[in-house]
Amino acid sequence: MRRACPKADDRSEARPPQGRRAVARVQAVRGLEVPEPTEDFTADPVELFFDLAFVYAFSRLVWLLVHDPTWEGAGEAAMLFTVLWLVWSTFTWAANAVQGNARPVRAIFLVATAASVPVGASVTTAFGSGGVTFAVGASLIVGLGIGLQLWGLSGDGVTAEEYRSVLRYGIPNIAAGTLLIIGSFVDGDARTVLWSLFILAALAGVRDARSGTWIVRPGHFAERHGLILIVALGEVVVAIGLSVVESLEEADGLPGVTLVGLIAAGILAGLLWWSYFDRVQPALEHHSTALEGNERSRFTADTYTGMHLLIVGGVIALAAAVEEILLHPRDEVPTPFLVMFVGGVLLFYAGIAAAVARSYQIVAVERLVTVLAVAAVAVIGSSWDGIVVLVVVDVIVALGLMAEYVRIEQPSTTSTTTADA
Repeated sequence: MRRACPKADDRSEARPPQGRRAVARVQAVRGLEVPEPTEDFTADPVELFFDLAFVYAFSRLVWLLVHDPTWEGAGEAAMLFTVLWLVWSTFTWAANAVQGNARPVRAIFLVATAASVPVGASVTTAFGSGGVTFAVGASLIVGLGIGLQLWGLSGDGVTAEEYRSVLRYGIPNIAAGTLLIIGSFVDGDARTVLWSLFILAALAGVRDARSGTWIVRPGHFAERHGLILIVALGEVVVAIGLSVVESLEEADGLPGVTLVGLIAAGILAGLLWWSYFDRVQPALEHHSTALEGNERSRFTADTYTGMHLLIVGGVIALAAAVEEILLHPRDEVPTPFLVMFVGGVLLFYAGIAAAVARSYQIVAVERLVTVLAVAAVAVIGSSWDGIVVLVVVDVIVALGLMAEYVRIEQPSTTSTTTADA
């Protein structure tokens, strides 16, 4: 297990020397540079700008869950999040291949960022009057991402197999975008069916990416997925802030129970951050770095594009529940929000456990115990006040992390004695 979970301080060992100045495969005719496949690099500021544009889309998803806490509303939110995730992933794969700091690439990213604003604004009306806006904007971003990859990998120095891989990935995604747009012009179940087909077609593209010959830079993938998780965790912080505003507007100061709830919610956000960034993120990056060729492509598609969907989606569901709990900390948590809260934690940890198992073929025991303990809260804590649910889950998550630390970081007496001998 120790090899599966390097410390955060070991990241420099897990990632090859970075930088965009290494020898590049120059696309002289096309005007783009594609660094050597072995060259890793950090995300360009324009990529961070693009990620931040999804803050708005995620916030509208949280709003949708808070104001429509029904199974139908949850299903719509889950579908919209999956669409947004696959759209975002298209650009992550694209930026991983080409030079992000090239001016043409930056221009394409800025256009995609601008397109993401109406997409985010139409999230809450996507199954109504905002469907066309949502579908056209999302499809435009997908098309730009595919076009960027084809442009960057169509010049001298790029192998034919690498180019064909982009085609195999791009064709299902372009077809998916078409289904998304067609679906926006119909209503009811027909829209749901066509948008479900969008997801299936886009996942088919991911499957082809998994089996194709791709340029995969582990450090860049790890950084981008860490950033989008931070964007999602930011929604928990926003939920905390909203409860403060409402409490101050309705009372002469901040009630004590609200203050306790704020502290508990802040601790939970910090524990979730620690659960991923202290051990899991560097471990996944470390493992990806050790892989080569198609094996690395499969790992990236499975672990990042696939399992991180659960991790980030869980945080968004959690944020909606935290907002409701903090607004009514003395009340029992309504069943829909209790399901969101517990379900969000379960999705978050299930995604992490699956990623660790996929990487190292081991069971993250403490993470699974945490999942079971939090699931028990949904059963026995249905009559608890919201503040109690928050505190109990904080304790469960903290104890799980402490137990994992002791087991992995603290050598046993036997091993210490043997080493001393």
